[in-house]
Amino acid sequence: MIFRSPFPEIVIPALPLTEFVLGQAAERASKPALIDAETGRTIGYGQLAELVERVASGLRRLGLRKGDVLATLLPNLPEFPAVFLAVARAGGICSTMSPLYTSSEVATQLRDSGARFLVTVPTLLETARTATAGLDVRLIVVGSAQNSISFEELAVGANDLAPPDIDPTQDLAALPYSSGTTGLPKGVMITHRNLVANTLQCSPFNVVDDDVIIAVAPFFHIMGMSCIMLNGLFRGATLVTMPRFDLAGFLAAIERYRVSCAILAPPLLLALAQHPLVDRHDLSSLRWIVSGGAPLGAEVGRACAQRLGCQLGQGWGMTECAGVGATYPPGAGKPGTIGVPVPNTEMKVIDTVTGAELGPGEIGEICLRGPNVMKGYFHQPAATAATITSEDWLRTGDIGSIDTDGFLSIVDRLKELIKYKGYQVAPAELEALLLAHPAVADAVVIPSPDEQAGEVPKAFLVLKTDSCTVPDPEQIIAWATNQVAPYKRIRRYELIDVVPRTTSGKIVRRGLIERERKLQSAAPTEQ
Repeated sequence: MIFRSPFPEIVIPALPLTEFVLGQAAERASKPALIDAETGRTIGYGQLAELVERVASGLRRLGLRKGDVLATLLPNLPEFPAVFLAVARAGGICSTMSPLYTSSEVATQLRDSGARFLVTVPTLLETARTATAGLDVRLIVVGSAQNSISFEELAVGANDLAPPDIDPTQDLAALPYSSGTTGLPKGVMITHRNLVANTLQCSPFNVVDDDVIIAVAPFFHIMGMSCIMLNGLFRGATLVTMPRFDLAGFLAAIERYRVSCAILAPPLLLALAQHPLVDRHDLSSLRWIVSGGAPLGAEVGRACAQRLGCQLGQGWGMTECAGVGATYPPGAGKPGTIGVPVPNTEMKVIDTVTGAELGPGEIGEICLRGPNVMKGYFHQPAATAATITSEDWLRTGDIGSIDTDGFLSIVDRLKELIKYKGYQVAPAELEALLLAHPAVADAVVIPSPDEQAGEVPKAFLVLKTDSCTVPDPEQIIAWATNQVAPYKRIRRYELIDVVPRTTSGKIVRRGLIERERKLQSAAPTEQ
């Protein structure tokens, strides 16, 4: 059975992304668009529109051509949206990266995406320079740094170059990376139209132009990129950006700037529901919070909403659908569900073995179809064909059901992905890293339930025994920890005799995952 969105159909304009998002910037010229939470530095809508045009022109003079990839290694700064929208305006493609990445992780994405430019900040310059060593990638720095191009200088030149013609339905605007349903991270090809559509599909959030949104969810992640950055700016809200997170600073920013809306991952809602610091701040300006990025426990949601006296909504989505795929407006949900299909989309549930469509309440793989579904995986035709059907259905890898009212519930994941505080962690990436250690004979990584983080990576290790020295598993884990971003770190491990595999050599995780769920439910481990 196909479930259609209950929200009114929306008209998706055939506009390039930047023209769409900043289309009303002139009318909002003096209104604050972006405020740095730490310094109070403010960029108005008029300034932002002019900055975007100048940077786009500067990038064209620097040699960026239509279809070129520019990567970002940036925290949430007011300049982030300016860079992102300028690249789109210049006809380029923005490939976003976590500022927590190690140099090897940055280098891997630079090589795979074919990026010609990398924008970063002085504090991450050492990482950026190590990553770009031997690559034909030009560095642009937001701030001052020797032997690099200054973002500020790039924005000073005249706006004298016309941007190229853009086909919103075919030309890419963004290339974030996602593991999809399996394997290593892959470039997700997101067109201008995908992002324009998903910005409009965020309409159930009911953001209005006098809202102030706390931008703590990272802009490099699809939730922060689409639901906060693009949606907020399109609707004329003021975004308060946080380059680094700490709970005290987050609460102080809500109080100081009278934040009215927040889109947050569940671990932060847990803190808002339980942490004593919350009582020291006036958070009465908050009118709603939407939870996204990972499953939210019903009790945590209720406790947070009651404590803050605001409405709570939920959303579900993935990089492959350019942001949000299902949601319900704050205060209008059904307990135990995460919403209904967003405008202009359809959903269905299929049997994981036969692919047959299932009916209301039956559990299977969730599929989504709509204008926000990605174009495909970058240079990965086989992975694209396995994820998007011939009828344009996106196979999400999430297991759940849809009730008779069209509300979606997620109960499990067919995909291998680990969700640590809303961040994606690919088991295959950690397994490949562990297998590179000389003392590891085999390894498998699974999600381990965790009250604070949602899930943490747990490694099962088979150690080599053909040595006089007994390998120290703690040292192996520490070695792996130093080579990945903090949210990818292996938090738990266990030694086993053999990794369960099929006759073809594929890892069988299901038994280990079920065993781990029972173990953590019986005796949760403090981290």
